[in-house]
Amino acid sequence: MTRYEKLIKEAEEERLRYITRRHFLLDCVTGLGAAAFGSFLAGCSNSSAAPNVAANAANITDPMAPRVPHFPARAKSVIYLHMAGAPSQLELFDYKPALQKLHNQACPPSLLEGKTFAFISGVPKMLGPQAVFKQHGQSGAWVSDHLPHFATMADEVSFLKAVQTDQFNHGPAQLLMQTGSARLGRPSIGSWVTYGLGTENSNLPGFVVLTSGGKTPDAGKSVWGSGFLPSVYQGVQCRTQGDPVLFLSDPAGVSRDLRKASIEAINDINKQSYDSFGDPETLARISQYELAYKMQISVPEVMDITKEPAYIHELYGTQPGKESFANNCLLARKLVEKGVRFVQLYDWGWDSHGTDENLSIDYGFRNKCREIDRPIAALLQDLKQRGLLDETLVIWGGEFGRTPMQENRDGKDMPFLGRDHHVEAFTMWMAGAGIRKGFSYGETDEIGYSAIKGKVAINDIHATILQQLGFDHEKLTYQFQGRPFRLTDTSGKVITPILS
Repeated sequence: MTRYEKLIKEAEEERLRYITRRHFLLDCVTGLGAAAFGSFLAGCSNSSAAPNVAANAANITDPMAPRVPHFPARAKSVIYLHMAGAPSQLELFDYKPALQKLHNQACPPSLLEGKTFAFISGVPKMLGPQAVFKQHGQSGAWVSDHLPHFATMADEVSFLKAVQTDQFNHGPAQLLMQTGSARLGRPSIGSWVTYGLGTENSNLPGFVVLTSGGKTPDAGKSVWGSGFLPSVYQGVQCRTQGDPVLFLSDPAGVSRDLRKASIEAINDINKQSYDSFGDPETLARISQYELAYKMQISVPEVMDITKEPAYIHELYGTQPGKESFANNCLLARKLVEKGVRFVQLYDWGWDSHGTDENLSIDYGFRNKCREIDRPIAALLQDLKQRGLLDETLVIWGGEFGRTPMQENRDGKDMPFLGRDHHVEAFTMWMAGAGIRKGFSYGETDEIGYSAIKGKVAINDIHATILQQLGFDHEKLTYQFQGRPFRLTDTSGKVITPILS
């Protein structure tokens, strides 16, 4: 017996000496232990259709193995386009001619009393729409001239016109939108999805993140973190310049074969550690090492857009080798085509306070719209022509909306036109994967200030996403700190009117 084997044996004897009922249930490989651990990997069981526990128990060393949802799904994958900074619904989708008539008039006190804003103080002026609206398609959807390309695809989407939140600062609002809680520590939507479904392509991450605009969201990388879920479910950020993933290439002097041998040796030790202590995070570590090795070949290939035909580059407006929202939209299509479950795009720079030209509604905002207009329309069109839109759920939106009054600070107007943060009403849209086409749900008052019909909460959006992926949002849970947690926490209902 080697010295190492002797140490392992002594550690095992020590563990058995102090074993508890909890350790027994975790370590047992048959009966209750297998069922409990199989349930851990597959998500919470469904009273009408329990997950395939036996299959999951047989694959406990692969936490990313494909798993069966609660019921047949309409969506196989998700592309979520988050506009970090919160675009103005009043310049894009929520047409309010009555607001134009109030332009530059003093804001009525009733709109300010008892309300909380990020910066508005004193008596601001009303700000009419800084865009021209027209109806488009058979649905007659109102879309502004800021998005002429997207307007051609308006019949493919369902608009949610009365989305509400309770967070008026960017960081907490982004956390709420992406994790279901305004506090740090909760798993992101993509993490919940990969925890529930696993992945269809073992050579690629199940959850990929792409950023543009030069910065990450205000809430930081926590918006694609795995929270209290095993870390194997967190988002993998990929880049469009240099190595797609940092440290993906072999270090100088290290061959691919040597790297493979190193990973195998490390994972042999990890497996012995798991056999001894039963820590599920060890399985995550094993899976991550193995995935990292596989990604060396698969990720550079799928992240290479240079081989796409010229008409595709023209469609999206892509420029290979540069970091751009257009490139990321094309990559999103390529990733879901290869079986990635959840692709999250963050585009930074949508804050429109009017403090300078780039943060103005009448200039900076128009430029941001030009950056996303063609790529989003191209993404929808490309997915549709490839037969992928029927099984890919596409979501667009920010973290809150914008006020119908002009922003001011200390009672003074900003140098440029801008709108403050607004929590009471904003617009999002969904498309594909069983979402009703050419439909608008919800309504705001005549100036776009308050939601008056079809109100939608953030957790309702989360419930709807999980529904299309085949999950009862109340039953996809994870045991943590003595209670079952879920993405929708203690609320949330499926937005059934937008489902086909």
